[in-house]
Amino acid sequence: MRYPYCTCDVFTDTRFGGNQLAVLPKAEGLRDDQMQQIAREFNYSETAFVFPPEAGHTRRVRIFTPTSEVPFAGHPNIGTAFVLATIGEFGSFDPTIAVTFEEQAGPVPITVHRRAEGRIWCELTAPESISLGKTIPVISVAAAVSLTVDDIVTAPHPPRVASVGLPFLFAELRDRGALERARPSIQGFEGLVALGVDQAYLHLYVKTADGFDLRTRNFSPLDGILEDPATGSANAALVGLLGHFDEAASGSFRWRIAQGVEMGRPSVLDARTEKRGGQVVNVWIGGESVLVSQGFIEL
Repeated sequence: MRYPYCTCDVFTDTRFGGNQLAVLPKAEGLRDDQMQQIAREFNYSETAFVFPPEAGHTRRVRIFTPTSEVPFAGHPNIGTAFVLATIGEFGSFDPTIAVTFEEQAGPVPITVHRRAEGRIWCELTAPESISLGKTIPVISVAAAVSLTVDDIVTAPHPPRVASVGLPFLFAELRDRGALERARPSIQGFEGLVALGVDQAYLHLYVKTADGFDLRTRNFSPLDGILEDPATGSANAALVGLLGHFDEAASGSFRWRIAQGVEMGRPSVLDARTEKRGGQVVNVWIGGESVLVSQGFIEL
């Protein structure tokens, strides 16, 4: 049987930048093991499989890394919405349409906006409120990315797990030089797992004022991806985390985030949060995508 697929680059307006994604827009009939094999074959950080809805929303979407299924991820949602809009699955719209994907983490609302010259920009709403997990010793985080303890900032938070649908370990670095020097260590990541960091997804960030508010890098070598060029779910959780620790009781906040620069796949992510009564109540992440290829998988 032939299954059509599309590949696209997400969080970029330039082909061969951003984060690669494979999307199978009509995945009915595929078994779990087949989806895992296909994700391993593409070997991107994630592959998305689209099914008819089960709860009355737009589509059901399942997301696989090369090693496992995940309940939610950022760039697969942005890229899948882009692909479905591009191939006409949402019909005609101008300039905006709202869709919702059913996923393990819950419904994921996405706004699809057609920009000038036909470019498509998508923004998702995180499926969960920001939740904070355990803190991790600075020395263990430093060992995982070949840095020193002096490279890691511990205020307003020490290295800490947070999630808006998929948990990541977050650590702020002292400067961009430290961010550029970071190199993942398998032994160090195994140490994080021993400390109870379930998936050992480590997201490093530095605050900047160079046209971007944040520069980030994401490592998950134990999941088959040494470095990810654009991690929507992590950056969504990051701005939720920063909003949580911000002294402002209420307000709307925006961040422009750069990722993937160090690995030659520059990405731009637009993030925003809303805070009311001292609580972060909404987190959004968005960006553009470009189509790269189309084809069929034979099974």
